[in-house]
Amino acid sequence: MLRVRINVGKVGLVFKRGDYVKVITQGVHWLGLNQRVLTYDLSTIFIAPLALEILLKDEVLANMLDVIEVKDGELVLLYEKGNFKSVLTSGRYAYWKGLIEREYVRVDLSKIYITESLDKSLFSKLEVSKYIRTFEVAAYEKAVLLVDDVYTKTLEGGTYRFWRNDTTVKIAKVDLRQLQLEIAGQELLTKDKAAIRINFYTQYKVTDVEKALLDNKDYEKQLYITMQLVLRTYVGAYTLDELLERKENIAEAVFEDVKAGASKLGVTVLNCGIRDVILTGEMKDIMNQVLVAQKKAQANVIMRREETASTRSLLNTAKLMEENDMLYKLKEMEYVEKIADKIGEITVSGNGNMVAQLREIFSVK
Repeated sequence: MLRVRINVGKVGLVFKRGDYVKVITQGVHWLGLNQRVLTYDLSTIFIAPLALEILLKDEVLANMLDVIEVKDGELVLLYEKGNFKSVLTSGRYAYWKGLIEREYVRVDLSKIYITESLDKSLFSKLEVSKYIRTFEVAAYEKAVLLVDDVYTKTLEGGTYRFWRNDTTVKIAKVDLRQLQLEIAGQELLTKDKAAIRINFYTQYKVTDVEKALLDNKDYEKQLYITMQLVLRTYVGAYTLDELLERKENIAEAVFEDVKAGASKLGVTVLNCGIRDVILTGEMKDIMNQVLVAQKKAQANVIMRREETASTRSLLNTAKLMEENDMLYKLKEMEYVEKIADKIGEITVSGNGNMVAQLREIFSVK
């Protein structure tokens, strides 16, 4: 006989010549001839020394064990004393009852939606996160959810998690904020064949998410092409001078046409405008020459106008002096004074009239 002691928190399995005999718990036990005991800790998982089906035929032992069957396409989340412990994948697991309180949460991986009541802290644990697909939708975005490439629903801003399996799950996001699209340096020909470059902008918002993402491919590129074609049509209908004069009117006309085309893309156009009209090198030189010629012509007109006014003033002065001898003499002295300012020294002799002598000096004979 062999005396065996099983301590608290332990359990023993008795075997005879390799065959299972019974389970023994805390206390002192006597083993018979050719019997041996395997001791197990009740706080750990039970690793069966032989086929578990054979051991479970013993009802005493079966009642002491939690046997967890995990099928393909399933997970079991193991909690000990309310805390997450591990993830059990497909297979059979056995845990001792009694010493530690355990909880098992079964998860069906064949579905995509996480309907189980799980704490969010689990999603950051590697053991769990590798079985989850996570998608982020910003507060200023919306997204369409595609399951096996079939539209399912539209998602608002938030974090979305799905079980990872063979089902394809995708999302396509769109920015709902006011956006701006620019056509920079677009080369166009005016009605009079002048080559110009235009910088044009459009401000818009996506208002129909499903139409923008599901009914159209690359809606932004399509909006760009729509702007480009409408702009080319309108610029080609005006001469260069008309284009420069009616820049705002053209922007309004382009706005109306772009708005109609954008609605088919799920987009609402808010504003359009021409930022710059840039002339090419040759056109710039020609325009500069035209501008210089115009300014010279304006200067000539002003000069002729001033000369006419000056001549008319002189004529009026001459008529007044002809009618008034005193005015004539005053004007004569004024001119003598102006001439005298330019002469360094004048010598006048005799007791005669000084004004008469000066008149003799400056008069032209």
